[in-house]
Amino acid sequence: MLKIVYPICCGMDVHKSFLVACIASINEQGVTTYKGKRFCTFTGELRRCATWLGENNCKDVCMEPTGMYWLPIYNILEHARNIVLAHPKYVKAIRGKKTDKKDAKWFADIFKHDLVSGSFIPPSDIRQLRDLVCYR
Repeated sequence: MLKIVYPICCGMDVHKSFLVACIASINEQGVTTYKGKRFCTFTGELRRCATWLGENNCKDVCMEPTGMYWLPIYNILEHARNIVLAHPKYVKAIRGKKTDKKDAKWFADIFKHDLVSGSFIPPSDIRQLRDLVCYR
């Protein structure tokens, strides 16, 4: 049996206009319960997502970055959460009928066992400097 590294963690499936989050919580008997919710990607909704994660004592988040859509989510959650960006190549979801809820649950399941290697994300000041140079 695999060791559980994150007893309470969240998997997120990110899209352009929404994200689906699934919190996996493991109790003393080793049974996992899931709570899922869908959020819009506007700032107010992302703050509501951060509040929801806090209410569920979730400090660890795993998300699959989609294009540039992960950036606002990362910027809002990075101060209070440990965020791991998983490359899509390494977190291929189950085959068959894919849904956003299944993907989010899959991310949470593989992340709770620490089977996801995170991508390198530079510190906030370096990201701001890159944005400034790119904009110029």
